[in-house]
Amino acid sequence: MPQNDTLISDVLAQAQEYMQGNKIDGWLLYDYRGMNPIFWDTIGYIPNVTRPCWLWIPASSDPKLVVSFVDQNRFEHLGLKTDLWVSREQMINILKSHMPQQGKVAMEYSPMGVLPRVTKVDGGTLELVRSLGVEVVTSADLIQFATQRWSDKELESHLKASKILATTVKEAFTHIGENIGSSLTEFEVAEFIREKFLKQNLKTPDGPVVAINDHAADPHFEPTENNSVPIKTGDWILIDLWGRIGDEPSVCADITWTAFIGDTVPAKHLEVFNAVVGGRDAAVCLLEKAHRDGRQLQGWEVDVEARNYIRNTGYGKYFSHRLGHSLGKEVHGNAVNLDGWETNDTRIISPGIGFTVEPGIYLPGEFGVRSEINVFYYEDGPKVTTERQTEPYLITV
Repeated sequence: MPQNDTLISDVLAQAQEYMQGNKIDGWLLYDYRGMNPIFWDTIGYIPNVTRPCWLWIPASSDPKLVVSFVDQNRFEHLGLKTDLWVSREQMINILKSHMPQQGKVAMEYSPMGVLPRVTKVDGGTLELVRSLGVEVVTSADLIQFATQRWSDKELESHLKASKILATTVKEAFTHIGENIGSSLTEFEVAEFIREKFLKQNLKTPDGPVVAINDHAADPHFEPTENNSVPIKTGDWILIDLWGRIGDEPSVCADITWTAFIGDTVPAKHLEVFNAVVGGRDAAVCLLEKAHRDGRQLQGWEVDVEARNYIRNTGYGKYFSHRLGHSLGKEVHGNAVNLDGWETNDTRIISPGIGFTVEPGIYLPGEFGVRSEINVFYYEDGPKVTTERQTEPYLITV
């Protein structure tokens, strides 16, 4: 099944609704041996497909698969009209028969490669499709509208996962406090978190980040038995954890909290923490205000809002990654990212989409601070779905 627990027919209908409203003549999805996961998000994953395959979704008529004679039985269960090819020449002629001359055809392509998450079709294939007499346009917003909006069940799963994450991070801080002096390491705390996830049926392919002091200045530090150090009084600790409920359908939640082990947070740590939280909340305020004003925001605009806030605190050069990413079945989803830094994400932030807001300041050789919350865009506006950390967590010993 497609990622969002909707029938294939529903995904196709949503795609056609978007194309009709945006003057796109069709969506041509292409995959060869897994190079385009968005193809499989659309129709559901099918194993052991060995030849190039295409799905043509016209804006206002029935979709059609174009697949190799060799792979024909892999697709029969979908119930879609199918053209079979046995040679490259025949495949090209079939594609040409479907293409609207001088029309606009959406593909997983991003001009200048600005959106790597969308850039799934190789340059040679783009040349082939353009040679058939069509204009290729990006499918970026189309993908989001048709495949990335959460169902009610997925939203429910996200909210459940969010609560588990908030409880788990606090339990991890308590566990650290109870074991100070026993040479507890970052890796052992990560193992503690993974054990909690297992008991709660929360699944993740990697993580969590558990990082103290200068390790926290590495945004994606992942502790191992070899690189971890013992945690002691006076340490600053950052924990980033994510996952989704193991039962389908479900989507991820993803949070980051920070703590200090001792009675009083050092002044510099508190200053940096407040700068990060201020940038986070400035982003949320912009999202809320734009909705009240009836203004659609693009992903890059929210990044700029938070980045400008942090720049004004004097720490701008230490905020070295995008503001946030979309959430889906994978923790980094295929919808809009809050990014005006690593890319320039011009996709619209629209109802049905969930994403993170996670500014960070990383001081090399000292420490790092990130505060990560999740937001879901309901029909009546964006709302934070995870607990907001408002001050560093104090682990007293």
